[in-house]
Amino acid sequence: MYQPPHHREDDLGVQHALIRAHPLGLLITAGADGPTANPLPFHLDAGRGAKGTLQVHMARANGQWKELLAGAAPLVVFQGAENYITPSWYATKRETGKVVPTWNYAMVQVKGKATVIEDFDWLRRQIGALTGDHEGGRAEPWAVRDAPEPFIAAQLKGIVGIEIEVTEIAGKWKVSQNRPAADIAGVVEGLGRSGQPHQNGEMGKLVRDYGAKAVAARG
Repeated sequence: MYQPPHHREDDLGVQHALIRAHPLGLLITAGADGPTANPLPFHLDAGRGAKGTLQVHMARANGQWKELLAGAAPLVVFQGAENYITPSWYATKRETGKVVPTWNYAMVQVKGKATVIEDFDWLRRQIGALTGDHEGGRAEPWAVRDAPEPFIAAQLKGIVGIEIEVTEIAGKWKVSQNRPAADIAGVVEGLGRSGQPHQNGEMGKLVRDYGAKAVAARG
């Protein structure tokens, strides 16, 4: 991934937080027939390995696990907040007009060592952990044990597990931090006035926080 220095985010905790907040990763491999990409919900076990371990399952009918079994190297892309940024929000537009549109985004890309797992107990734990990630905050959380055991057993026969020990992780936060302070303030204000309040609110906070650090660093 292309990473200008001012867009790099190397803090492992920040990278892991994005994965947890946006766990639908794009698993990419390159096999004999060319590249394959599948969106899959990942569970992150941050305590395993120096940089964490990703766990996921896929349908047995999905041939990508066979590519991993044959030695294909995995790349997993986690896409965080993203927004179109109009130059109309920049103070520089009113001053010089020398501005163009751009796209802001936060992203984490992971590489690692993949292991294909067909063990029933591992699969049961993985779907339990993944379910817990997303049901834990609900008033009446659903748990795997709520479904009949024969039904769950039949479902597990139709999936294959993948564990990826993270060996490389790269974060890119392209969130207007290279702009002058007045432009950064204009982007935050513009995002606040726009629709999609949840998505824009997340990006607005990133622009505000990273922008403040960048301005302070520039003096």
